[in-house]
Amino acid sequence: MELILKETIDTLGLEGDVVRVKAGYGRNYLIPSGKAVLADKGNLAVLEQQRSAIESKVARMNREAENLARKIAGATIIIAQRVGEEDKLFGSVTTADIADKLAELDINIDKRKIMLDEPIKTLGETMVNCKVGYQMTADIKVEIVPLNAEPDAEEEEK
Repeated sequence: MELILKETIDTLGLEGDVVRVKAGYGRNYLIPSGKAVLADKGNLAVLEQQRSAIESKVARMNREAENLARKIAGATIIIAQRVGEEDKLFGSVTTADIADKLAELDINIDKRKIMLDEPIKTLGETMVNCKVGYQMTADIKVEIVPLNAEPDAEEEEK
């Protein structure tokens, strides 16, 4: 089944691309959700009329993604966590923690765009991959350091 994408989909292509998909995927998901339309003569004619607007939109999105990638590539975030024996973390560092630290640096990224196979559970530096645009990624250097916990007042009284 041939469809015209109405928005960029990472696994298929950019907005305005004509793609071939399995009939069930197109009929049951892409078309009902408004992400694509059938590639018939009428829709192809509309696509040609809108081609320049779509290309300028895609170019703008690519420029924004490249700027974000440059901003992220130079960033190192430091996350302080409580540590137990043998430098094992109490809990772990997740994509939400990384997204929050990036937000403090005025870099707003959805936590779902941060590709972390599993939460970080050890101290040290880790390179984390992040999606910034269509088939474009950037690496973030995440450094996990021990949290210097002050003893509580209750513990001092004992």
